[in-house]
Amino acid sequence: MVASTAAMVPSDLRTKFEGWGQSHVFKFIDNGMCSEEEAQALIEQLKGIDYPSIKASVEKAKEDLKSETADADYEPPNDNDVMKLSAMTPEDVKRWETLGLSAVAAGQVAGCVLAGGQGSRMGLGVHESKGMVNIGLPSAKPIFQLFTERLTRLKTLSGKPSARLPFLVMTSPLNHSSVKQFFKDHDFFGYPEEDVVFFPQGTLPALSLDGNLILESKSKVSVSPDGNGGLYYALEKEGVLSKLEAWGVKYLHVFSVDNAILKPADPWFVGYCIEKNAQVGNKVVWKSSWDEKVGVIATKNGKCSVVEYSDLYNPAAGIDNPMVRAVGEDGKLLFGAGNICNHFYSVGFLRDAISRMNSRYHLAYKKIASADEKGETVKPKSNNGVKLEAFIFDAFEMAERSVVFECKREEEFTPIKNPFGADQDSPDTARKAISDMCKRWIETAGGHVVGEDLFEVSPLVSYRGEGLEELCKDKTFASPGQL
Repeated sequence: MVASTAAMVPSDLRTKFEGWGQSHVFKFIDNGMCSEEEAQALIEQLKGIDYPSIKASVEKAKEDLKSETADADYEPPNDNDVMKLSAMTPEDVKRWETLGLSAVAAGQVAGCVLAGGQGSRMGLGVHESKGMVNIGLPSAKPIFQLFTERLTRLKTLSGKPSARLPFLVMTSPLNHSSVKQFFKDHDFFGYPEEDVVFFPQGTLPALSLDGNLILESKSKVSVSPDGNGGLYYALEKEGVLSKLEAWGVKYLHVFSVDNAILKPADPWFVGYCIEKNAQVGNKVVWKSSWDEKVGVIATKNGKCSVVEYSDLYNPAAGIDNPMVRAVGEDGKLLFGAGNICNHFYSVGFLRDAISRMNSRYHLAYKKIASADEKGETVKPKSNNGVKLEAFIFDAFEMAERSVVFECKREEEFTPIKNPFGADQDSPDTARKAISDMCKRWIETAGGHVVGEDLFEVSPLVSYRGEGLEELCKDKTFASPGQL
């Protein structure tokens, strides 16, 4: 041992990790390869790691996977709990909208964007979020601004522009500071600063395939965000749920950052869930074909859940559930309610569910960067470890009252998974979808957009096409352009 840094390790910490069979975490410290600052950083990180708990969670996840695969019984959601587009009447929509906007005016609604992902496929740095991306609309507004301005418009529509409509932004430890700074640099896009709440999801150490902690560098154990289901733990740990309760918020709308066309705190959806007294609501788009590879809202062993495509159809694993191709009397797929990470919760349900989550995680086999013998970080070519992830739908099965609400794909779902230039699920396809939607709004309001270029209606002007008649009737607009 090299005394200069080896002596820095508290004896009780060393004894604990040696007892767990994890003494390798000290090897760079003991070999004198760490500076004092690096050694101290690793020591502080190790103090917060409960290895037996992590190892137990991995083993439990393995057992859960075996039992779920062997015993799962899947059924489509109950028709009484599904509101399809074909069944919606103008009277229904108006009633839900009134309920939703009344809840907004009363300060009972909050929106929450899941913005902790790294967006590596888009070429973003580890400290950035997709919400910071300008997707190329005429206004050059980033995704975070689109969401924020839609919430601002909702408050106006509620008849009480001063209403508190909290906007929660779940980050990761990697991008938390940069996301907060991004909002600050843009003056919170005109939103009340006190109503924007940033909170990081948690992280969990990765383990090697033989169950040991992985050193990412000389001074750091490899960790990763705990999945979108980390929302539940973070709401509690960071005091956000208590803050919502203190503010009198009763309903929370949770959505993914990578859907730029999304309608946050949608009063139609929120109003429907309130009317049904739902604890959990899932807004969905119906699958375009049975083999579209997307998870669906269904029941698993009698409980609301998201069933992955591979759980219904995976020939390589001998899975071919004939129900995956079955259609109902309306000709639509029975297993067709495609999950788009667009969820409603009653705050009361969240409080109860969080207390019963019991650290349930799922395994993901990954290529995990690790330190070589020189302490330099290298990326493997094949899977060398496992990460634990919590799924947001793990809590759904705890709900006694859950509903499904169908929306129009072309107006509410345009995911961004791929980089600029890709012809599918990219910023290019997202901005075209938004432009096409806005052009339809203009035409419906009696106006006309000339040209094939992009056209945008500011969210501050219209949330979903309302209020445009006076601005657009008998008028012509050139593209590219914006209103």
